[in-house]
Amino acid sequence: MLKSTFPDLILFLSISWWQQAVTSSSVTTWRAARGSPDRGRSREGGCGLAAGRSYSGGGAYPSVSLTCPLPGVPKAVFAAAESRERFETRVTVLENGLRVASQNKFGQFCTVGILVNSGSRHEAKYLSGISHFLEKLAFSSTAQFGSKDEILLTLEKHGGICDCQASRDTIMYAVSADARGLDTVVNLLADVTLQPRLSDEEIEMTRMAIRFELEDLNMRPDPEPLLTEMIHAAAFRDNTVGLNRFCPVENTDKIDRDVLHSYLSSYYTPDRMVLAGVGIEHEHLVECARKYLLGVEPVWGTGRSRGVDRSVAQYTGGIVKVEKDMSDVSLGPTPIPELTHIMIGLESCSFLEDDFIPFAVLNMMMGGGGSFSAGGPGKGMFTRLYLNVLNRHHWMYNATSYHHSYEDTGLLCIHASADPKQVREMVEIITREFILMAGAVGEVELERAKTQLKSMLMMNLESRPVIFEDVGRQVLATNTRKLPHELCALISQVKPTDIKRVVTKMLHKKPAVAALGDLTDLPTYEHIQAALSSKDGRLPRLYRLFR
Repeated sequence: MLKSTFPDLILFLSISWWQQAVTSSSVTTWRAARGSPDRGRSREGGCGLAAGRSYSGGGAYPSVSLTCPLPGVPKAVFAAAESRERFETRVTVLENGLRVASQNKFGQFCTVGILVNSGSRHEAKYLSGISHFLEKLAFSSTAQFGSKDEILLTLEKHGGICDCQASRDTIMYAVSADARGLDTVVNLLADVTLQPRLSDEEIEMTRMAIRFELEDLNMRPDPEPLLTEMIHAAAFRDNTVGLNRFCPVENTDKIDRDVLHSYLSSYYTPDRMVLAGVGIEHEHLVECARKYLLGVEPVWGTGRSRGVDRSVAQYTGGIVKVEKDMSDVSLGPTPIPELTHIMIGLESCSFLEDDFIPFAVLNMMMGGGGSFSAGGPGKGMFTRLYLNVLNRHHWMYNATSYHHSYEDTGLLCIHASADPKQVREMVEIITREFILMAGAVGEVELERAKTQLKSMLMMNLESRPVIFEDVGRQVLATNTRKLPHELCALISQVKPTDIKRVVTKMLHKKPAVAALGDLTDLPTYEHIQAALSSKDGRLPRLYRLFR
């Protein structure tokens, strides 16, 4: 070890000595060139250079003022944004109805993708799970590319990566790559979206992947994805966003190429698509869209959109319960204790309504999280679910607020976890927090929530993929985009009366309840509904002769 490091040490000391010698001689030469007039000037007397300091090592350097400009150096000219309009989202509609949206952003790389107005909410007339299949089949073989490996190799030449995500109302195909490869990227996206081969081998591999994902979903220590499915099923029973986002096991063998083509012919039409890009010139993106997405016949044939489900979400409320042994979800030296998970939700509003912003502020004000939170300020430690729930009830492992919003409805819910023996007390704590939402809202906590929401919005929009998704989703829903400064202005306008108004309206709805785990002590749905209709949020008292 000494033999290997000793030469490096000698080299380091030699370089340090050389730098010190050069610095010392340079300073001496500089002083001589400057002459004597500055030598006698005091440090307080102006912006001149003060006398040099001497150190024990023999070296010296002049003490330069940090508040005055250097003599003889030209004045710095700093870069500034030319105008706000340059960074606004631009939208062009092609002759076939396809919308092309772009947002300019400095940088060598771009994010480009196609968003389709299609998801699990549109599967009422089809087998449930088609969107899940399409997500897994994305970026497989196409008319131009023989395999997924060939697609990845093509993207690799431009430093690119690809991804596909399917939600309840949108399927998104996205690529991040060098902006100079835009032509190749749009060509690939068009082929992946409109010309997939959907071979028998790929469909069989997708079936295996979905079965494995479903097994993993039920074995995860974190039940949040499962509870999210359950609360949507309870809130919107058998309609639109209440339909299962994951493919049921019994449908994996029923979905084949014909079923997929039937669905694609209805929903993968140009008028239901947006080609969005961030970090590229709008004219170049429109040119590529005309070249690869205009007048292209998809592999399933042309024709007008048929069988499109335009149903509006119907909020029903209700309860979905799953009795499950949660004692062995996390084995090992430090296993997670057995917990019962409850999620209670109420209908809010769509993201197209004016009340969407007050609901977003309310969700931030409720906040919450797990019983342990790493990190410093900004982690939401002053939100209501931390102060009123987690800090006061040590036995609660989680209390978190979520807000899901769609084009025609929304759902505000609270997820809580605790020991099965304390389920009833946990439910009462959550119902009480719902009732307290309609009470007094302090100016300090409201301003904190608004500031945190604006901060989170702006920090998230520093990421290029996040900007891409925001541009694509807004243009897909409204044909335009609200810019961050517009959203921040709307957030700043929220008042305590707005919070009280939206909460009062929300509390008049039936609750949606999802329960997972040991549900022996779970209150009945009627009792939960009665608690949310009361003044204090307390459950009806139970009187038992024997326990």
